[in-house]
Amino acid sequence: MSIVGFISSYQLDIMLFLSGICAIMTVMTAMTKSLAPSRRRVLALLELAAVLLLMFDRFAYLYRGDISVTGYWVVRISNFMVYYLTLYLMHEVTLYLIDLYSGKGIQQSFLRRLRFCELLFVVGTVLLVVSQFTGLYYSFDENNIYHRAPGNFICFLIPLAISFLQISVVVQYRKYLSRPVVISLMLNAIVPIIASIIQLFVYGVSLTNISIVGMVIILHLNALVDLNEEVEHARQTEITVYKEARKKEHDLFKQTVGALVNAIEAKDTYTNGHSHRVAMYSERIARRAGKSDEFCEELHFTALLHDVGKIGIDNSIINKEGKLTAAEYDEIKQHPAMGSQILSSIEQTPYLMTGANYHHERYDGKGYPKGLKGEEIPEMARIISVADAYDAMTSKRSYREPLPQSAVRAELVKERGKQFDPFYADVMIRLMDADDEYEMREKEVSPDRV
Repeated sequence: MSIVGFISSYQLDIMLFLSGICAIMTVMTAMTKSLAPSRRRVLALLELAAVLLLMFDRFAYLYRGDISVTGYWVVRISNFMVYYLTLYLMHEVTLYLIDLYSGKGIQQSFLRRLRFCELLFVVGTVLLVVSQFTGLYYSFDENNIYHRAPGNFICFLIPLAISFLQISVVVQYRKYLSRPVVISLMLNAIVPIIASIIQLFVYGVSLTNISIVGMVIILHLNALVDLNEEVEHARQTEITVYKEARKKEHDLFKQTVGALVNAIEAKDTYTNGHSHRVAMYSERIARRAGKSDEFCEELHFTALLHDVGKIGIDNSIINKEGKLTAAEYDEIKQHPAMGSQILSSIEQTPYLMTGANYHHERYDGKGYPKGLKGEEIPEMARIISVADAYDAMTSKRSYREPLPQSAVRAELVKERGKQFDPFYADVMIRLMDADDEYEMREKEVSPDRV
């Protein structure tokens, strides 16, 4: 059986099947929020017109030869709607093309061809109405059977002209559209033309209408594929822009922290590199304890700024070589509160102030400024306290050289559970035991990592 013969035998079922697909696509398109309103309207109307075209064409065949009053009106209305909806589908494709090319910076000259397509649609509609009274396109005999009239070829010429104009626009401006959309637009114009030529010589088969609807479905599917690609491209662009913005924000944050650290270390001539080393030791403790990358990064910045309050302490006290007086020591003890006040204004990173405010608290509750005890002390501050004390013992001071590793270890063991959180003191001790060459001390000046 030939293709034409197959379609002739099963065309009513094919029409029903295709109209069902188009009906589903109409509903889905109307519900799709990702499509621009103009594009959504065009595609939904395109599919709805395809549904109606096949349903009216089906009714025309079902009631062909029915001489009842119902058959009389159904056949005439159905044939009129088939001719009209064929034109209307081409009209919607024209609107789809206009929507596709709008906003792409193309000169508006191409619109003249598409506007002419609209004019042909109006002319075709008028001729169709005229034909209902003159028999220009077709007529019906006494048995209510449809017959082509001599002027029937005119109804083929108008859609043919519209198709050629649409093809010319697509070919000329194909670079502005994706390959699937271009192919579907070309098929939408060419396949119905071929079907129409065949139908001129074949009577009783709706090759043209079936091919038009088939191409409309393909056009719609490729429009959705193109939409998915546009959405994905937009999503990737948005992600890229977001990542770049986050990187710039992070870089600015690092630079700001770096400036504050430089200001801190410029105050104290005897502890150059202290903030960097405390940050490095704190991060090593946290990683050895199995903390997340996010926690470790936040801890690193918090530790860098743990002494930021010293900016508010008089230089003569900060750099005094001898023993501090009670009054001077009381002023030094103000630097945690000062640091907390300085950093409290950075609302997006509230964790920064925990190191500055609590790194002199003791696990046994005898520290300052608030006398917090045990796990009342924020975890970051408990880690920084161990790292801060370790660096103080392993760094050179005006009154002594770095302590031997064994003495530092003994002090950590002695103060675990007293000055230090026992868990993090033990972690630091394990890091020391792995440091056979005693590399973790002042000579290991941290690079410019902030």
